[in-house]
Amino acid sequence: MTVPPLQNELLTELSRRRFFDRMTDGLCGVALSSLLGQRAFGAETHRAKNLPENLQPRRPHFTPRATSVIHLCMQGGPSQVDLFDPKPALKKYHGQTAPRELTGNAVFETDRTGKLMQSPFEFKRHGKSGAWVSNALPHIAQEVDEMTIVRSMYNVHPNHEPAIYKMQSGQTFPGHPVLGSWVTYGLGNENQNLPAYVVLADPTNRLPVNNVDNWMSGYLSPLYQGTRMKSTGSPLLNLAPDYAHAEQVSRNKQQLLKQLDRMHQKQRPGQQELEARIQNYEMAANMQLEATETLDLAQETQETLAMYGIDQQETESFGRRCLLARRLVEKGVRFVQLYTRTQLWDNHSKIANSLQSACGQTDLPVAGLLKDLRQRGLLDSTLVLWGGEFGRLPTAQITNNAQMKLAGRDHGPYGFTAWMAGGGVKRGLVYGSTDEVGYASVENRVSIQDWHATILHLLGMDHERLVYQRNGLGERLTHQFETNVVHDIIA
Repeated sequence: MTVPPLQNELLTELSRRRFFDRMTDGLCGVALSSLLGQRAFGAETHRAKNLPENLQPRRPHFTPRATSVIHLCMQGGPSQVDLFDPKPALKKYHGQTAPRELTGNAVFETDRTGKLMQSPFEFKRHGKSGAWVSNALPHIAQEVDEMTIVRSMYNVHPNHEPAIYKMQSGQTFPGHPVLGSWVTYGLGNENQNLPAYVVLADPTNRLPVNNVDNWMSGYLSPLYQGTRMKSTGSPLLNLAPDYAHAEQVSRNKQQLLKQLDRMHQKQRPGQQELEARIQNYEMAANMQLEATETLDLAQETQETLAMYGIDQQETESFGRRCLLARRLVEKGVRFVQLYTRTQLWDNHSKIANSLQSACGQTDLPVAGLLKDLRQRGLLDSTLVLWGGEFGRLPTAQITNNAQMKLAGRDHGPYGFTAWMAGGGVKRGLVYGSTDEVGYASVENRVSIQDWHATILHLLGMDHERLVYQRNGLGERLTHQFETNVVHDIIA
């Protein structure tokens, strides 16, 4: 058998001279890769060092407009054309196939097959800003002068799981740190007796889509992942000790354990998981008193409880979590995330009823949160975010017009609405727009990475400088996607 020349060369014994010749080729390749890497990722980013693995408060890159975030995760896809983005063309063409001139930007031809469906809700202008909001959100409508309503958001995937990963971490697949983890990695925490990143999910243990991946820290230290707290009963399992000690005895015991932990850690340098475990145990000891007090709503007045709807069965659950979010940021927690029950906004059928139910459970509590933050002087420093992973299509999800009254809407990632309030954003602003029927964003389009970069900017961080070195690459929340901070919405 004839051996090919290259393979024959590899089978022969290498001379000393040939060995060093080949080695220098490899070194040249490494040098070239390094130069290309610096050009691709930016020289400053490529040289950036990872931040310390702790939750001590850190100085931002520049003066922040906000110091904390409350993220209201409306998973499922709230319908923009039924809540914040009225489209008269839907009434005009109700029950008809969308005219080609209105849907020429359709991503998939199947998006045109449904019949256009007018909203079952009525829209009116509200506030001094005159922003349009439907009667499905009567309480939030009274707060539009505090908001920047972004009508031109878009996502890159029409399915829940990838779209949620994109919204949380900037990628459509798991394994990357989420927004809350990046914020706490960059800024640390003001209160060392409470977690920096707290999650308030549905108390019935019905986790949102993607489960705990929604608040995982990915390749960052476990210190930066979200800590799920219960809104009723003990906020954490095993928070209280099994039996009481005298205060001095407990203090001495904790001090001894801390010394032993640090001796153990000193013998094992560079182990992130060990460091995170030690710090979590130390925080757990500190939380025994402060977490219980912070989440005790008995200290609130009946007027405040009613503002959040905690005195009503429909709004009690989400209202309680909104009030807890205010109490947590008041105590210095950096990032608080709230989730509705599973896919509350995934209104594939009977949208007149199912969307109304989703709004009924959340509208009053969210408006109460904004009022309460404003009254306490916290809204200027707290950035409130509201939105889902995408919106809905303007068409009815039915097979024939006889089912129109039972219709809902399918997923619509191409153009949807989210809003921000407080924390340095402009008040009473409506930004961007979708096309005539609300299918896709067309003016001042805002991608998920633009949204992330703008949030970081409001917190005093440059998304290109907030970097974590991993396998020789400078990882960041906005990855290497084309990204722009939306300066037009910043006050």
